[in-house]
Amino acid sequence: MPQRSFTTVLIGRDDELARLAGILERARNGSGQAVLVAGDAGVGKTRLLGEVAARAAEGGATVVVGHCVDLGDVGLPYLPFTEILGVLAGDERFAGILGAHPAVERLLGAASDSSRDADARLRLFEGVAALLAELAAAAPLVLILEDLHWADQSSRDLLRFLLSRGVLPRRLAVLASYRADDLHRRHPLRALLAELVRLPGVERLEVRPLADAEVARLVRVLEERPLSEATVRDIVERAEGNAFYTEELVAAADADGMPAGLADLLLIRVEQVSQTAQQVLRTAAVAGRRVGHDLLRDAVGLPEEELEAAVREAVGRQLLVAGDGDTYAFRHALAREAVYGDLLPGQRARLHGTYARLLATRGGGAETAAERAHHYRESHDLPEALAASVEAAGHARRVGAPAEELRHLEAALDLWPAVPGEARPSGEGLDPVSLTLRASAAAAHSGDAHRAVALTRAALAGAGQDADPELAARVRYTLAGNLMTVDNLAAAFAYSSEALAMIPAEPPSRTWVWAAATHVMAARQVGDDATALRVARQALRAAERIGATAARADLLISLARLEGGGRRTREGRERLREARELARSAGDTPVEMRALFSLAVGCFESGELRECLPWLTEGLDRARRSGLLSSPYALEMRYLRLLVLYTLGQWDECLRVAGAEEPAPGYTVGPALYVALARGEPDVVTRARALLGEPFDWMGRLVGGIVLTDAAASRGEPEEAVARARDTVTALTDESGRAPDVSVRLAALALAAVADRAAEGLGDQVADHWSVVAGELVRLARTTAARQGPEGQAWLARAEAEWTRAVSGPDPAAWERAVAAFAYGDVYEAARIRLRYAQALAAGGRRAEAEEQARAVRETALVLGAAPLLERSDALLRRPAQRSVPPLTAREQDVLRLLALGRSNRQIGEELFITGKTASVHVSNILAKLGAASRTEAVAIAYREGLITPEPTARG
Repeated sequence: MPQRSFTTVLIGRDDELARLAGILERARNGSGQAVLVAGDAGVGKTRLLGEVAARAAEGGATVVVGHCVDLGDVGLPYLPFTEILGVLAGDERFAGILGAHPAVERLLGAASDSSRDADARLRLFEGVAALLAELAAAAPLVLILEDLHWADQSSRDLLRFLLSRGVLPRRLAVLASYRADDLHRRHPLRALLAELVRLPGVERLEVRPLADAEVARLVRVLEERPLSEATVRDIVERAEGNAFYTEELVAAADADGMPAGLADLLLIRVEQVSQTAQQVLRTAAVAGRRVGHDLLRDAVGLPEEELEAAVREAVGRQLLVAGDGDTYAFRHALAREAVYGDLLPGQRARLHGTYARLLATRGGGAETAAERAHHYRESHDLPEALAASVEAAGHARRVGAPAEELRHLEAALDLWPAVPGEARPSGEGLDPVSLTLRASAAAAHSGDAHRAVALTRAALAGAGQDADPELAARVRYTLAGNLMTVDNLAAAFAYSSEALAMIPAEPPSRTWVWAAATHVMAARQVGDDATALRVARQALRAAERIGATAARADLLISLARLEGGGRRTREGRERLREARELARSAGDTPVEMRALFSLAVGCFESGELRECLPWLTEGLDRARRSGLLSSPYALEMRYLRLLVLYTLGQWDECLRVAGAEEPAPGYTVGPALYVALARGEPDVVTRARALLGEPFDWMGRLVGGIVLTDAAASRGEPEEAVARARDTVTALTDESGRAPDVSVRLAALALAAVADRAAEGLGDQVADHWSVVAGELVRLARTTAARQGPEGQAWLARAEAEWTRAVSGPDPAAWERAVAAFAYGDVYEAARIRLRYAQALAAGGRRAEAEEQARAVRETALVLGAAPLLERSDALLRRPAQRSVPPLTAREQDVLRLLALGRSNRQIGEELFITGKTASVHVSNILAKLGAASRTEAVAIAYREGLITPEPTARG
């Protein structure tokens, strides 16, 4: 490949260059390598990569470069890879290799507009990977991706696919640069970078600012004329180690009144070239960072000789650089931005219009539609912008880029009212309601459930009273499906009922079958299982009659929940496997993902945790290939995968996977919060409270409620723990009044704190109050656990043991049953229950058995890194070694008596006329002398050892 030339030597980058040279050498010797090159804008990333590329090319490597471009909200899928493949396609040396990989022709505009193959995205990714591997087999291959911070979502997905396949192809080196200072907290590239740097064969290289001495050296190399020391010092100070700033300051050194802003410096350099060259630069700036020679020539309207002379002047002044394939690029993106920003509004509009018309006449396939939409919109040619936006949305849909599809569709919908009727695109599905439905589906697939609801409501409002019945029904059942994802279940049921009533069941139609399938889910969600079962069976027969394979698969998934023992049974899972195969044969990836999620949940609910993981792996792989990693079922699977890892005790892996996830709702990494709480991290409560904000998110409330209830119980705050548990159950209870399954877990967690307080309050009215609360909680646990599998039954066993402890004291038999119940696989909870069992044994004088249990808890706590649990087990283990309880001082006896009455440190201090801090010191001394891990245990030991006696309770 031709390489750009650089007129200056590379200064101050010896270490970076040596490291990259070593990586290229390892790649040349057969070990595929990737480097993420980070640095601020202008720091010298491109110059460094250019030097590396030149050296690699001199050594016989094939070097190809792809650029990511900032097109605002246009979102051109796979742009850098399209550029790379375009360069390869233009070189006859690679014709044979490209011809062997037809799948990549989709990025070159050869894809069929009618393609709806769910596996097309996978074939595209695998085709690109196979092509690169074959190129690297022929000769060492260096793939350079510049400005990754501007990469579209689809390009990021493809890069992840290429780098996360275990081992990179032999003799392939991937060098990707990005602006580190552009990566704000929510930038979509952040999560991808966190994931990639953990992969084998992927390294990160930070290009830091140059040292002052290196900047001074660069200044003198750039300027042949001698500069005064004052000038050099001024440039060094203002450049702040940025190579690009340095070059601009040197180039503008002769200008009167040195400008303070970089844009001013750039424009001064532009103004120093001829008027013709300035015209070329302004025209090129509207095209973007890079523009082809022919396109620039036609847009600027100059004769060939004048254009070449102007370009030569701009290249000589290092404002433009010549690239591959007769293209020109601004030497730095900031230069292009400065020139573009200096244009008058009328100039911008006129030039955008010129580019739009030129691109339209040149053709180029669907991949140019996004660029045309951008140029037409900026030129205020709204009819053409509308048509190009619709075309671009179709292209994004075909290549599995729902986020880009949504942006294009929303742009089209914004433009629609401003375009006269006769100028709008026509055809099937080209009306505002249908486009809005498409946009709602794209929003759902990209993870924006609330936006999907808003768009479908807009479609409902736009449909009106005279809408076609089938379209009206489709709007309503789509709205019902979206409402279920945001847990507005009553409204979902109402809309699905309306949809079903709008179309006759006979003769059956696909619209009726899908409306029925949606109504089945909505009916089940509101607890009307009888209606759900009746409609599902009727719709399944209709789907079989008309060959609606995907709808048939969807109905089988619902029936697996409604009939027999549900998805936990062998029969239920067989039905789900059949549904998965039907959905796959129909090419309906969302339904296939629903089947895979249901299979995974069925395993989880049955306590078969390890069997759950393969289904989740398959489901997330399907989602990733299809661009649906942020769709509802994919998000559920991402959460469930982390939950399984957490439950199995694979906490470090859980945190690693959570850290590598793409941006998504906070609940998806909820199990990482469970780990943080168990390890005693200080900010876990703040992070959990953030999940309770608006808009309402069912899973966010669930995760936040669990963490906040458990945290309050761990702090010994029963009032807060009970309040959090109640609030969470209330928020998650459906419209029929059915409490969520998680209620049993919340009840058990709150009961732990209640039992602690009840023990502290023995002998007074406090015990009666907490006994009532304990009874309420255990009834809630019994009610919600009845419909659950091993996990729910284990939490019920814990709730029962905590309730017994609250009303009558610790019962070793109850805790032994709880330990056995958690043996299904929850490592951490089993250890916590085992510690309770050990405490109950110790309270009953069975010291040897208690020590055996506590040692098992200690081993688990060490492996998990659960410091609070480790401390509590160690406290229990220290106690049997004590032959007798050390004597308590008179003041400690007074504190112990008040401790047994449930007084707080502040209350103890008030009654004994001491400070709360002094009371706290006394409490700590008492716990140490008694070998107790908590205030509750200290009181229990004191009663058993006769240090205090229960006071009679007044009745009457």
